[in-house]
Amino acid sequence: MSESVTVLELSGILDGIRGNELRREVSAIVANGSDILLIDMKEVKFIDSSGLGALVSAMQIVRNANGKLFVCSISDQVRMLFELTKMDRIFQTFTDQDEFNRQVLATQ
Repeated sequence: MSESVTVLELSGILDGIRGNELRREVSAIVANGSDILLIDMKEVKFIDSSGLGALVSAMQIVRNANGKLFVCSISDQVRMLFELTKMDRIFQTFTDQDEFNRQVLATQ
């Protein structure tokens, strides 16, 4: 049985408003039967605390559906935020989609 992978590409600022949209999108993706969600953040310029909370909520939504969530292409600013808030211990991050494909999908 192959697992269903969905890539969600975010852009701009991940704040409270965009965070709410993210939660809805992730809920819909999980409801449609996706097992693995990759959030590509190469176009995200800034994340505030609400955006960080939305990512944690997204992780919980995916885990509650027995799925897996990964993050790729984070900027230096976002990486620093992840490290300061210890989110780098919660989210498995990849340099880009190619690295994700090599490390996760190739082992499926």
